[in-house]
Amino acid sequence: METALTRLTGVRHPLVQTGMGWVAGPRLVSATANAGALGILASATMTLDHLRAAVREVRARTDAPFGVNLRADAADAGDRVRILIEEGVRVASFALAPSRELIGELKEAGVVVMPTVGARRHAEKVAAWGADAVLVQGTEGGGHTGEVATTVLLPQVVDAVDIPVVAAGGFFDGRGLVAALAYGAAGVAMGTRFLLTSDSTVPEAVKARYLAATVRDVTVTRAVDGLPHRMLRTELVEALERSGRVRGALQAVRRAAGYRKLSGTSWRRMLQDGLALQHGKDLTWSQVLLAANTPMLLKASMVDGRTDLGVMASGQVAGVIDDLPSCAELVERIMKEAEDTRRRLTASR
Repeated sequence: METALTRLTGVRHPLVQTGMGWVAGPRLVSATANAGALGILASATMTLDHLRAAVREVRARTDAPFGVNLRADAADAGDRVRILIEEGVRVASFALAPSRELIGELKEAGVVVMPTVGARRHAEKVAAWGADAVLVQGTEGGGHTGEVATTVLLPQVVDAVDIPVVAAGGFFDGRGLVAALAYGAAGVAMGTRFLLTSDSTVPEAVKARYLAATVRDVTVTRAVDGLPHRMLRTELVEALERSGRVRGALQAVRRAAGYRKLSGTSWRRMLQDGLALQHGKDLTWSQVLLAANTPMLLKASMVDGRTDLGVMASGQVAGVIDDLPSCAELVERIMKEAEDTRRRLTASR
């Protein structure tokens, strides 16, 4: 199925596997790429050396195009961009809008720039700065999310910009792909659906927790870092929501200390990172600390399998997913469903 997304990135199918921290590593990204979709490597939790090694590992596993997700507000964002350029990465995606200068540097090197946005005005801004495509996430999507449903946000952005738009938030099958294309999107991006594959390195017990979830078990909370965060409702989330300021601060300090020991990050840098994530919000100091060490809370679940100590970012689609196919099986199934759906629509005219 050829769309503006497949022509731009060189992949066979208009499907994107999003850059999920601790989840989208070389194995998942290469499996996605080999299946003909666009795999995105999550680099926010990697050192510069680890990022270069991970890119080379993906390259060793596949000849297909793939991308890397970057934090635009990272102090070393420029160094990471240069690694992508030096290693010949096809696509650079961003969770926050990159600067005009970063976009220009990547485009000059022939790297496709695809920021993620949650509002029409943000899409208009990055398009004006030269972004090649934009990924639009509605409130159904996992992780930090906005308040506007994909079905409302997507057509707004499609009508506002002249670059390919990729739809995210609420997609898991071929019917969703056809619906997104009907809205004018060039493809769909999925996180939770790719997390729940046999190629994902997430521990099996954690995958089982996702598979057991109903739609009502996926919630949006501000208790983790003060920002709307869609995740599975767990004992930890409920404890954070019940915590008062003092207890919450103590929990935040304890978890921040654990993250500092693991990452080698200084307290000063952690506070700077937490403050950078405020986005103008009035956060308590415990929320600032939790914002700084949210990666640690994600690692506890996604890597260590400790669902009691970690958070599990999740799209609402977790409540309708009940299997763990390989990436190849998933992509093949979605594309067949999409073709079958299009045939039915054509036949019913």
